[in-house]
Amino acid sequence: MSRIFITGSADGLGLMAARLLIDAGHHVVLHGRNESRAQAALQAAPGAQDVVQGDLSDIGQTVALAEAVNRLGRFDAVIHNAAVGYREPRRIATVDGLPHVFAVNTLAPYILTALIERPQRLIYLSSRLHQQGDATLQDLTWEKRPWQGTQAYSDSKLHDALLAFAVARRWPHVLSNALEPGWVATKMGGAGAPDDLAAAPKTQVWLAVSDEPAATVSGEYFYHMRPHEPHPAVHDEATQERLLDACARLSGLRLPD
Repeated sequence: MSRIFITGSADGLGLMAARLLIDAGHHVVLHGRNESRAQAALQAAPGAQDVVQGDLSDIGQTVALAEAVNRLGRFDAVIHNAAVGYREPRRIATVDGLPHVFAVNTLAPYILTALIERPQRLIYLSSRLHQQGDATLQDLTWEKRPWQGTQAYSDSKLHDALLAFAVARRWPHVLSNALEPGWVATKMGGAGAPDDLAAAPKTQVWLAVSDEPAATVSGEYFYHMRPHEPHPAVHDEATQERLLDACARLSGLRLPD
């Protein structure tokens, strides 16, 4: 059985994936942004091995979260599921002065990837909206552009795919992939979302634990357990490196070789 850590697993797709993995007999560690959310996660996913807490909008707390995860021992897979959506009406600054969407959706998975002991598999949740992301990577922190919540979210989901492909290239012994779960009726997606909610957590679970040849690949992008072509920039090494450099500058942490 595998050991899997899932960020943002107090509700939504993270919780759904956790339940599927627990039901299959795997050892799952959950995550909530604070004590109450962490305890809610444990109550919602009976059989979870443990839970850790940390606000991913805060660089210091994200670093501490990585340290807490490492104290639990090495994981076979990490699912970077946590995200905030596209409805923020203005540039909400974090304690570090960064846009909330960027801090949680882009910088936190970068920090956790850099600091958590390298697992065998890494899975990053993107979105179909990543196709609308700004591949120039200009003004990542929205200091010059007029704020647009949907664009900020789309940018961040492009960043997640870029991060997955950059890690696949830099760490050849790790299976690193990205996926889009579909537009589904979660708290983030909204009640009117048209995609299949039951199918939405299955690709990340499959990538985390399956030994099928189709799942044991790296540097791929998936939708409903099938390869899907991402934004062309995702394949571009120079764009990948620009994102890594920006995240290193903003976090003070470099991705290990």
